[in-house]
Amino acid sequence: MRGKKNFIAEAIKKPGALRKQLGAKAGEPIPAGKLEAAAKAPGKLGQRARFAMTLKGMK
Repeated sequence: MRGKKNFIAEAIKKPGALRKQLGAKAGEPIPAGKLEAAAKAPGKLGQRARFAMTLKGMK
């Protein structure tokens, strides 16, 4: 599969937007329960939370 090398970096359009929406403090991890609850929300909040969970699984 040939593609862009840093496609994940380009997929993140607004860094910090999820943290701001959830009201999480900078420099601390977002609690898993808060992230799971946000993933069930509709709209951009849910979309960002689900994407964050996907990225969390990549190592």
